[in-house]
Amino acid sequence: MIYKTNTCALYGIQGHVIEVETDLSNGLPGFDIVGLPDTAVKESRERVRAAIKNSDFQFPQKRITINLAPADIRKEGSIFDLAIAAGILRASMFIENENLESYAFLGELSLDGTVKGIKGVLPMCLSLKQNGYKRLVLARDNADEAALVNDMEIYPVENIIDMVEFLNGKRNMTPHKVDLEALLEGVVEEEYDFADVRGQDIAKRALEIAAAGAHNLIMLGPPGSGKTMLARRLPSILPEMSFEESLEVTKIYSIAGLLKDKLCLVTKRPFRAPHHTMSAAALIGGGRVPHPGEVSLSHYGVLFLDEMPEFPKNVLEVLRQPLEDECVTISRVNGTITYPAKFILVSSINPCPCGFYGDESNRCTCSPIQIKNYLGKISGPLMDRIDLHIEVPSVNFNDISGNTHSESSASIKKRINKARKLQLERYKNEGIYSNSQLKPKQMAVYCAIGKKEKELLKNAFDRFNLSARAYNRILKVARTIADLEGSEHIKLDHIAEAIQHRSLDRKYTL
Repeated sequence: MIYKTNTCALYGIQGHVIEVETDLSNGLPGFDIVGLPDTAVKESRERVRAAIKNSDFQFPQKRITINLAPADIRKEGSIFDLAIAAGILRASMFIENENLESYAFLGELSLDGTVKGIKGVLPMCLSLKQNGYKRLVLARDNADEAALVNDMEIYPVENIIDMVEFLNGKRNMTPHKVDLEALLEGVVEEEYDFADVRGQDIAKRALEIAAAGAHNLIMLGPPGSGKTMLARRLPSILPEMSFEESLEVTKIYSIAGLLKDKLCLVTKRPFRAPHHTMSAAALIGGGRVPHPGEVSLSHYGVLFLDEMPEFPKNVLEVLRQPLEDECVTISRVNGTITYPAKFILVSSINPCPCGFYGDESNRCTCSPIQIKNYLGKISGPLMDRIDLHIEVPSVNFNDISGNTHSESSASIKKRINKARKLQLERYKNEGIYSNSQLKPKQMAVYCAIGKKEKELLKNAFDRFNLSARAYNRILKVARTIADLEGSEHIKLDHIAEAIQHRSLDRKYTL
């Protein structure tokens, strides 16, 4: 007789329900797993055998065949151990529960029978729920993460013995719950605050605009001017994450295995600052079975590229598609995976290799060709996709030593929340949430400008030789500036300020 248990396989951010069929037959003892398993799944034979024996259950001396269906989906990892063990124990009559097919099992087994936590539990639980499964048995380490899914009964177990006793009705176990309100309302104390920044009012204003409209931003300035300091404070003025956003980010971090201990839900917007030695696969995502890269780990948060020209040019160029499409599509022989990638790109560059070109306090030692080659590492098409270009000059002594207090992040955040609220209301029927996501047809409706504003923009377009994409970026930024002021229409000063925040178009040739 064939006994069935259920588990889930993960491919990208989507889960696929896997039916584990167990058959015990007479003949020479053997243990075979079929259904397109990889090496880690085949090794389940030894883990399951040892775990069952070391849990004081007799391992059947029969021919055991395990089929992982559907057989055309490649199975990878150790997540099937618990479901395979449950099927063998049911076929051996150690588990008497006749409704085993109503449960799903997720977990890796140690040789002593302990059930270990795995990666990617949240997306798998969501997939199981969508396919009608309500009961889930898994490792205690994954219980909080799985309990984020509503209408699922989560039963965490320490080892195989706990699972058998629970399924046989010898151990009462109530479904595991987490306090979602406590997770979402927990006050996260910001490590970085704009109150610590002295001077740099123009840069702070640009970051406020970037946060209010989810615009990409690049900062140009000499070493020590505070570019990194400013960038690290951007998450402190971004709006709080909604539960849906937190859940989506948590799915990505769960797949990547980056959920911290006792933190089952990501409630703080991500801030990722990868080193310039990273590869294109690390930035965009990749591997034989593609894992999320930095652009996806920055989803709904900030991706900061410090000293952008130091990154290899081929690495920077892969940013073009996610900046436009807000997702990453990675194709491999086994299939295609799409990860979400809605992030704010913040980058910093020096004006030249030595860093002091144009600085009044220090003498630049670079030749014109060195400066051109250095800035030329950032291509024009990539620069066009960055909305705000700002210069961050060196801070003078009076700004640093003064007793004046800068505006706090909490104060700036109030203005940003108001601007974001206007955008959410305006675009509620458009399927977008911020000005940076406006498409050309939508811009014709929401970014309409008057005759004077159009004349100013035309002069800037001709004088600075702007591209069509740069023209659209200026209009989007102007729309955000108007929202920060609570203005329904884009006015002349909004256009003028947006043009001022395109300094690289005006002063530098890339």
